[in-house]
Amino acid sequence: MSDSAPTVSSPASIAIARQAILDAQRMVFGYELFDRSVQADQHTASSDAQLLFNLLSMADNELLMDRKTLFINCTHDSLAGGHLELVAPDHIVLEIPPLSVSEVDQIKTRFPTLQTIHDRGFRLAFDYSVLTRSYEDWLPLASFIKFDLSVLKPQAVASFIKLARAKSSAVLIAEKVETAQQHEMLQELGITLFQGYWFAKPVLVEGQTIRPAQATILQLINLVRKQASTNEIEEVLKRDPTLSFNLLRFINSAGFGLRTEVTSFKHAVMLLGLKKLFKWAALLLTTSQAGDTPPAVGTTAVVRGRLMELLAGETLPADECDNAFVVGVFSLLDTLLGIPMPAALATLTLPESVTNALLYRTGPLAPYLLLTEACESGDDDAFAQTTTALGLSSNQVNWAHLQALAWAETLLE
Repeated sequence: MSDSAPTVSSPASIAIARQAILDAQRMVFGYELFDRSVQADQHTASSDAQLLFNLLSMADNELLMDRKTLFINCTHDSLAGGHLELVAPDHIVLEIPPLSVSEVDQIKTRFPTLQTIHDRGFRLAFDYSVLTRSYEDWLPLASFIKFDLSVLKPQAVASFIKLARAKSSAVLIAEKVETAQQHEMLQELGITLFQGYWFAKPVLVEGQTIRPAQATILQLINLVRKQASTNEIEEVLKRDPTLSFNLLRFINSAGFGLRTEVTSFKHAVMLLGLKKLFKWAALLLTTSQAGDTPPAVGTTAVVRGRLMELLAGETLPADECDNAFVVGVFSLLDTLLGIPMPAALATLTLPESVTNALLYRTGPLAPYLLLTEACESGDDDAFAQTTTALGLSSNQVNWAHLQALAWAETLLE
């Protein structure tokens, strides 16, 4: 591995707006975040969830957050994504939308995922729909209930607030508050948190992400896979300012949940742990392509990794699930690095099951890679054969594929 100075790619711009949520004394309780890279009427499940990853990548995320509670819009598909594993839940509230009219039959199906996220410590916010009979299973999970004054008439707001206070211990938030009269009425009804133009318009905060050189990331991944000592990993971080900058920025973000700032590379590595350090570095690699590599290649690699991890989780032990993620992410390593696969893998120390799947398409992980490729290409015959061979149903595979696509879009810019 070369020790020459790394080539740093151009910084990527991020534009995130935040709007304050105030308490009765007009002190800032938290902020709701909005992705300003998309139009308000065009934002999707993935663009809402992508805020979380961009937030952890911003150089000035302390300026953005001020250590306050952050309200982040989510979709049900993105809740199953692995990006939440990298974030401490202490300062995060996930805003969960109601299901569309055509999806209400999925209310019970979605409940276990919401329960899992809640049990991990994330607070959940719902709109007033959670007070209707259809969503009664969801209501105990609500830490916050939001009332949109641009949608609800005053009489309806009063009825829903009365219902909320009778059936839930959730904190109530009024949003789209635009007049002093509305504010006074809401206070009398028992609302304690307020959001809207009458208090503060969204403020745009711009930042940048910086991706380090691929060679250094590969070296870091290699050390992690060999379970190298903290001192050896620290030496790599010391030699590449952009890599160490990314790591310290990530681990010191409010999303990681530490009470004191980490300035030591050794301390950062110890706190993160080898497993999370590997996943973080692997995702960095896919966003640090060579200049002539299409960005879609990195996206495809991440989708493959997450899809293989989810599929392997149905039938294989936990260690092999981690290896399945490695196979998927590294299955396009030759394209990402512009060198043949054997040469690319020669720079890494990987488990035998991973190497066999990537080089020879043999071993326990090979069928999962074939199935992943069949999902991409639409090869119905290969899809049917490998699904049957692995004892999976087409519904299981299709659902995992949707989750993998949503997760990839949240991570890649």
